[in-house]
Amino acid sequence: MNLWTMLARANELHPKELAAVDGARRFDYATVHARAAALGAALQDRGVRVGERIAVLAANRVEFLELYFAAAAVGAILCPWNTRLAARELAGIAVDAETRVLFADVEFADLVRQALAFAPPIAVVVWIGGDGGRLDDVRTLVYDDALDSDGRALQVAAESDVVVAQLYYTSGTTGVPKGVMLTHRNVREHALAAIAELGLSDRDVWGHIAPMFHLADAWATFAITWVGGRHVFVPRFEEERVLDAIERERITITNLIPTMLNRLVKRDDVEHRDFSSFRRILSGGASIAPEVVHRVMQVFGCEYVQTYGMTETSPYLTLSLLKAPLALLPPDEQFRFRAKTGRAFLAVELDVVGDDGRPVARDGVAVGQIVVRGGTVTPGYWNRPEETRAAFRDGWLETGDLATIDAEGYVQIVDRKKDMINTGGEKVYSTEVEHVLYEHPAVLEAAVFGVPDPDWGEAVRAAVVLRGGRTADAEELRAFCRARLAGYKVPRRIDFLAELPRTGTGKITKVALRERVAAEERGTLDVRGAAQA
Repeated sequence: MNLWTMLARANELHPKELAAVDGARRFDYATVHARAAALGAALQDRGVRVGERIAVLAANRVEFLELYFAAAAVGAILCPWNTRLAARELAGIAVDAETRVLFADVEFADLVRQALAFAPPIAVVVWIGGDGGRLDDVRTLVYDDALDSDGRALQVAAESDVVVAQLYYTSGTTGVPKGVMLTHRNVREHALAAIAELGLSDRDVWGHIAPMFHLADAWATFAITWVGGRHVFVPRFEEERVLDAIERERITITNLIPTMLNRLVKRDDVEHRDFSSFRRILSGGASIAPEVVHRVMQVFGCEYVQTYGMTETSPYLTLSLLKAPLALLPPDEQFRFRAKTGRAFLAVELDVVGDDGRPVARDGVAVGQIVVRGGTVTPGYWNRPEETRAAFRDGWLETGDLATIDAEGYVQIVDRKKDMINTGGEKVYSTEVEHVLYEHPAVLEAAVFGVPDPDWGEAVRAAVVLRGGRTADAEELRAFCRARLAGYKVPRRIDFLAELPRTGTGKITKVALRERVAAEERGTLDVRGAAQA
């Protein structure tokens, strides 16, 4: 089944129902369906072939949704671009994917011009949201004009389990990031499982708040459309705008990255907002401290669901939804499970295994690597057969995430393999230390990471952002940690920063923090506000 069928079904069953809210613009399903069909036909008129890669560089908006479906309809592969990447990085992705057509939001016109300077194979740029101007040696169109297909009807391409629908480039620290291929089957099975797991229906209003170029949000494009729900687009994460949209549009469900949730719930004015429309709020994309989970549940007053996933798995692998017997437990016992990474998502098989490949004990203590398989798992990386083979062992995708698993089947991630700190032969899981730091009332955000140490191999280091109007020094935070953690887990040094570095999706990036420390060691960076034991 081609993913286009999801939009066609919504049009058939809910043609006059409100489908999309994009600022002052409001579209019913009949209109969205007609616009996406016209866009697909126009792509075919202009020679876009089955399997051709089409890129999109845009904020969250209705055109992004239309393009997801139009590209699928014609059998093209949509490649969403991270809006926070540098021009050279975007050009590298364009070259790697051999992309000829780019849909670009006019607000990124300067970034597009810079990227084209590196001579990627872009031949056509379609401006979204207005006219971004002419480009040297590149044909330009305006989105609404591009909807004109001279009356030609859309010819929906055939679908098979192996046809690639989307190509997402994962974050990389050197060179060109890897392109993760997701097939129509991957996306379809994930959407169907999400509908079943989360009870999605035409009564739901989804907030597109996390970026649509990332699967933390993009999966809902398909699941919500399939059930005829409503899409509300927030162009980018701005706290006031997000809170206003939740109240005004009566959003019922969304998925936010922990850093977003943390900033929302720690606002002084959040208690005066009306969040009564929410029935569930999901958190995913990174670890979240239990203290923040408590605050989220208190502020939003709805069910909280922790999620965990990967681009390679469409994305969900676990949800912290409670099994029926667990929902009968006292609230404190329920919370222990709600704050965990969760149990396996409906569409996958999941296990936690040791270095020998055997399952670890399901005692909530033994640590191993999460491995998965199922219909939502990527067939591999674009034009990288060796890296594809290296990612799998005996048919199981190795996630690189270290976790425990308990007798109920709920996993708890303790760290990424690459983020685990080995200090003097002792293993320190960075998330454990971060969770303690988040308990301190002055701490807004925290990241813990390892740095080279001549005596211990690695030393524990932390970077912290304080809440507005609060004060704390390094020794106070270290004493706070020392009262709650073993001595070797206490950060040897704490840096106070105005903000933590983030990836394009808003997740804190420890790679940048390690690079910052390396620059300090070279004498090219002055780290202020740091204290060492």
